[in-house]
Amino acid sequence: MFKKILIANRGEIAVRIIRTCREMGIQATAVYSKADVAAAHVLEADEAVLLGESEPHKSYLNIDRVLEAAEKTGADAIHPGYGFLAENPHLAERCEKSGITFIGPPARVIRDLGNKTLARTIMKKAGVPVIPGMLEATTDPAVLQEEADRMGYPVLIKAVAGGGGKGMRVVYERGEMREACLSAMSEAEKAFGDGSCYLEKCLESSRHVEFQILADQHGHAVHLFERECSIQRRHQKIIEETPSPAMTPSLQEAMGKAAVSAALASGYVNAGTVEFLLEPSGGFYFLEVNTRLQVEHPITEMTTGIDLVRQQLEIASGNPLAFSQQDITRNGHAMECRIYAEDPEADFFPSPGPVLFYRGPSGPGVRNDSGIYGGFEVPVDYDPILGKLIVMAETREAARTRMIRALESYAVLGIRTIIPFLIDVLKSSEFMEGATYTDFIDRNFREWTQDTDDATVARIAYVVHESTSVKKPPAARDTGLPTPWETLGEWRI
Repeated sequence: MFKKILIANRGEIAVRIIRTCREMGIQATAVYSKADVAAAHVLEADEAVLLGESEPHKSYLNIDRVLEAAEKTGADAIHPGYGFLAENPHLAERCEKSGITFIGPPARVIRDLGNKTLARTIMKKAGVPVIPGMLEATTDPAVLQEEADRMGYPVLIKAVAGGGGKGMRVVYERGEMREACLSAMSEAEKAFGDGSCYLEKCLESSRHVEFQILADQHGHAVHLFERECSIQRRHQKIIEETPSPAMTPSLQEAMGKAAVSAALASGYVNAGTVEFLLEPSGGFYFLEVNTRLQVEHPITEMTTGIDLVRQQLEIASGNPLAFSQQDITRNGHAMECRIYAEDPEADFFPSPGPVLFYRGPSGPGVRNDSGIYGGFEVPVDYDPILGKLIVMAETREAARTRMIRALESYAVLGIRTIIPFLIDVLKSSEFMEGATYTDFIDRNFREWTQDTDDATVARIAYVVHESTSVKKPPAARDTGLPTPWETLGEWRI
């Protein structure tokens, strides 16, 4: 097993990985930019290395700087987290050449599955159902127009190197096609350095259902059941749950087998996610493979009792899976809400700035994976996710009500968050009925505005008063930097 791991990421996912490293007796090295000098992951790590300026390409996306930090600190392995370099085959290749273990799949697999059309071809050969669409990408809008006319509208334009909803456009009419192609290609070129796009048939009123997979270096692969991730804004998930409200035993078996087949067909190693679109009829189609740990991985951990980060480290160190498919069971119902610093009344525009006050929820069945604290400055340079709130209960309804209570006790002042929006989604009759489709927000919450009633204001005032009634030591009041009394939690002799 590794003695020291460098975490090539920031925020809540870096904190999450550090905590498993600590449980396993592995030293954790953090990296940071100048914007993250006092970030939570820097404070949590055993040591931290400055990468460079705040701009991602000068820090978290700079492979040379990341590898220099790993070599300087004597790290055995690099964990990329998610985002930034997590699905970059060049980092995996450079690690292989430098003798440093990359905690993820081989570079070849990342490259093959990162190319969406090649991934579709691999899955089609393996017998995994794929969405009708193109198997080759192009930068010629005329070619895409011709394919769309043949396929029939609506269609989905997708960047071949895409992810996170970038380079993706839904087109409903022929007259919208050219402008949508140019817009998607431009966004893809800026985000991925490749403007090539392809088309898929747009399946409306479908569900986004994914299966967590684990595959070791000895040819064994398993799935850890499904997660439903249909509630999205701008093609990015904000609420996830497991089990899916639409799942049946026979459908789960079929989709699980397809996910394992996808892993074996691509030569997959480590943790990954096979994503599908599920139609109301029960038909399902391959979307893509995310060659990394997912943001929503905690709901799988909560219901299976398996630490996915620990499994990543075990697999990367060469150990075989310690369990078979028959050994994996699932209990209860879990939900996750992503807490973003965004303004849902302004089309989810980012809301960076100082966190004037912070208190996360707690209690039975509540897990709060956070990357902030009171006094932390949320930078404008990065993805505005602040943390993940996860709950588990015996039933879906019990999990839903527990999540609402947890969100109502979640206090973040100084910036806008999507917490009020999440509460309204969870309270909606459509969510309660399990009618969670990928167009959920557009259908039900397009004109959403926040209703701040007197009870909400009173609740916030009470939380702030209770949390600030104990005076801080003078040193904590006088300095502008966070002190150990504020950042390291409870102290015990």
